[in-house]
Amino acid sequence: MPRKPQRSTSGRDTQGRSDARGQKLAGSIAVVAGATRGAGRGIARALAEAGAKVYCTGRSLRGNPSPYNRPETIEETAEMISAAGGSAVALRVDHTVEAEVEALFQRVDRECGRLDLLVNSIAGENPLMAQWCSFWKTDLKNAEAAFRQSLLSHIITAKHAAPYMIRNRRGLIVEVTENDVLSAGGNPVTQTVKLALKGLALNMAAELRPHGVAAVAITPGFLRSETMLERFSVTEETWREGGKKDRNFLESESPLFVGRAVVALAGDPAILERSGQLFSSWELGREYRFTDADGRRPDWGALKIDFSKHPEQLLQRLRTGSEMQLRWLSELRRKTKHFLTQLPQTKTEAGHSTRRDRPGLKPGSVLI
Repeated sequence: MPRKPQRSTSGRDTQGRSDARGQKLAGSIAVVAGATRGAGRGIARALAEAGAKVYCTGRSLRGNPSPYNRPETIEETAEMISAAGGSAVALRVDHTVEAEVEALFQRVDRECGRLDLLVNSIAGENPLMAQWCSFWKTDLKNAEAAFRQSLLSHIITAKHAAPYMIRNRRGLIVEVTENDVLSAGGNPVTQTVKLALKGLALNMAAELRPHGVAAVAITPGFLRSETMLERFSVTEETWREGGKKDRNFLESESPLFVGRAVVALAGDPAILERSGQLFSSWELGREYRFTDADGRRPDWGALKIDFSKHPEQLLQRLRTGSEMQLRWLSELRRKTKHFLTQLPQTKTEAGHSTRRDRPGLKPGSVLI
């Protein structure tokens, strides 16, 4: 069980203001689950850049890679942070093993006495979810493993992080997903995982709200992960050459950009008011005015996407699916509003400013 709160000596006030060096998260304690590569690595680097102490977790160690058999390691992520003057701890954790996750947060609490931020970026580029095909053609041989690695691991990790945040009545859980609409991915396994992560953040937010803890989901734009750079046969220094293959790539972002988006949310004293929402790196870039490592502010949402290389059949499916989603969401909104009018007012709500029957509103009205 989490211990009683310890008084922080970090100098970071409860309103999330920067310290004397301008670091928004000075003194904060963060865990980035899945910090080995891609968005997770970029988020870990950005949090440390903002002054947080970052526990970088994952399965890949030097000489002991994960089944992905990629060269990146959590030690490498921590070394990047240390070289830039930040504070990081690399820990091997298999987030599908509940005992290992529980031990992780016990160690963080023992060493720091607090937990301010959890970012779940586990198995975001799981090769088991790479297939693109119709659902009736999907290879399901590894489907259960994919669900365990890319979805259940997030639930396990959030489960064991939440009590420490609830104890201190503050904190933020961030679920990293794909796309800022309902759909994402090219097969039912991937689509289910990416949609579930958005719903997970929403459901956790409702449960955590009374405890002063927030939960959100976030998606990067066209992410220049290590895998994507290899696919375009470029490096982070020569990435613009990839625009010759796909001009959409010219609006891509480094993993640090979505990391700075997470920093902006974590440093916002009003984050609880936005709990449960699905954010994108590019919209947060517009709002909080942060930039990528090269000083650009990539905006995937403002780009007129070039679909010229997409098959006609795929484009038609995307259009049909989007139209169906709009109807689905419209009906869901109507039904949810009706359900909300049926709920009795609780004692807690009676004295709060969120009271639905404010002056000018009839009892039972909803502010949606």
